[in-house]
Amino acid sequence: MSQSLLFSAASFTAPRCSAALHTLLLCSALCTTSLAHGQNVAGPTPAAQPLTAHAAAVLQADEAAARRGQRSQIAVLATAHLSALPAGFETRRLAPLLDKLQAFAPGKIAIESLAGPQCDYLRDYAFLYPDTAEQYCYDPTPARQALKLSGAEASAQLEKILANPSSQRPGAERRRLAALMMAAGDPISALVQWLRLPASEQKAADGLTDELVQALQKRRLSNNENVSIGAALAVRLGHERVYPVDDHSGDRATGPVDDKVFGAEMGKVWDNAAANTRRQSHEQGLQQIGSDPKADVLAWYRTMNAPQESQLAVAGDFGAAAGDNQPGMSGRKYLAYWETRNLRMVANIREITGAHSKVLAIVGSGHKAYYERYLGVTSDLELVDINRLLQ
Repeated sequence: MSQSLLFSAASFTAPRCSAALHTLLLCSALCTTSLAHGQNVAGPTPAAQPLTAHAAAVLQADEAAARRGQRSQIAVLATAHLSALPAGFETRRLAPLLDKLQAFAPGKIAIESLAGPQCDYLRDYAFLYPDTAEQYCYDPTPARQALKLSGAEASAQLEKILANPSSQRPGAERRRLAALMMAAGDPISALVQWLRLPASEQKAADGLTDELVQALQKRRLSNNENVSIGAALAVRLGHERVYPVDDHSGDRATGPVDDKVFGAEMGKVWDNAAANTRRQSHEQGLQQIGSDPKADVLAWYRTMNAPQESQLAVAGDFGAAAGDNQPGMSGRKYLAYWETRNLRMVANIREITGAHSKVLAIVGSGHKAYYERYLGVTSDLELVDINRLLQ
């Protein structure tokens, strides 16, 4: 991957990246956080892909779990990437949304972020994933140097401390947990620990250096939804951490990519009415929320989580890619990456759910359809309508 790509589809230009694959990932992230604004989009005709006799056998597990009852509940909150809002956006405007999510009372919160172990893997195998860790991962080096621990060693200490639940941990223990979480590559969970400290206890000590404290203080000011929704809600609920479930280990599913061919073909894939509508709505929604302090944030989230949004997302992006028949098969390569990524993200959610949990998964709006599709084939999970929670 030698050249940066600029994808232009109907006046939309993706940011510059160091490689073609990273450009498509960023473009996808931007293209999949827009709003449908009440448009009616007809659903597609289901593909003729019936269950095989072997696959149908799993229905017995589905039915048995349903008869038993009390399946784990999963609610998927689609969101725009709030880092696109202006720096002066007051995150307190998210309070009505947080109130609704708090009433759901999830026991675990999954966020669209890479876990520390995967980031270590991406760094170790940088020859396969050039620049991926630099682009998507937090750098745990300062914390690891301060504690003189590897990521695995920090994680082992974390597991030992968290194995003893406590709602009233002393300040020294919370500071130690925050430092260990940063060393483990989980800065959002570290922020949860930091925010649960009284102001008088928020200081450099117990493994937290001045540098690490400054990093936490800077992160707490971020608009990013992992912070402004995920961490904020975790603190409200008295959680110890959040759960990063994103995945970029499957980025290689595209196979070899010719930058020039890929850029040209994906530009054509994304040049369609549904994609253009989403881009325009995305820009309008962010502009309105960012510029009008009276704009209704909760109504914005209801719109992002309406079925019409997922219909537009798939029609303009992944559906268009699936139907691509250009000679370079760029659309099909892109779809291979997207399906692989979402399958692994959902597998991570299933892992943290375990035998029984109530989980809130916060994710960019383009993922919601795929999350619910893949979560829906599990036997012991029950999908909760997020829009009912937001009423």
